[in-house]
Amino acid sequence: MEMFKNINKKLLFSLVLLQIFIITVSNFLVSIPLEIYGFKLTWSAFSFPLVVLAIDLTIRVLGKSIARATITLSYPLAIISSIGVLLIEGTPESVAFRIGFASATAYGVSTLLDVYLFQIIRERYKAWWLAPSISTIFANIIDTYVFFFSAFSNSSDQYMSENWLEISATQSLIKIIIGLLLFLPFYGVLLNFILKKFKKH
Repeated sequence: MEMFKNINKKLLFSLVLLQIFIITVSNFLVSIPLEIYGFKLTWSAFSFPLVVLAIDLTIRVLGKSIARATITLSYPLAIISSIGVLLIEGTPESVAFRIGFASATAYGVSTLLDVYLFQIIRERYKAWWLAPSISTIFANIIDTYVFFFSAFSNSSDQYMSENWLEISATQSLIKIIIGLLLFLPFYGVLLNFILKKFKKH
């Protein structure tokens, strides 16, 4: 745990909790279908981009090593909380466990890719918005397809099983639009706030 000695524990703890909360809420919302102008998606399209925002803030403020540590800490807790919420909602055990582990797999793969892309782009280009923009696009696409394939391909949920590919495409597009138009400006505001606040401590 050497890497945690010289960082703000309160900030790290807050970022871990934020990720777990968003993942848990997203796993609940993914079971609620939605159609926009005939395009199939789920309500989780509006919540999960916040995970990428949290990861990007972690990289920017604490560095890539701490970002990876945050992902590692969040991973098992996210599985437990997600499965727990789904079971409380009355989801069958087999479905709850499949969605929980699919979510964890998608989260792990997409966020580690996000860390990798964000750091490379940030080192090469100085514009504050470029790294989170590009990492948001790729991380959301990977997360969406990995999750829906793992959770709903050949599943007992006929609607999701038949439409997961279309839902993945629509969901990816919506998540990217939301991430770039809404959460990217929010990222800029939060980054400025965090840097000013914790610079004083």
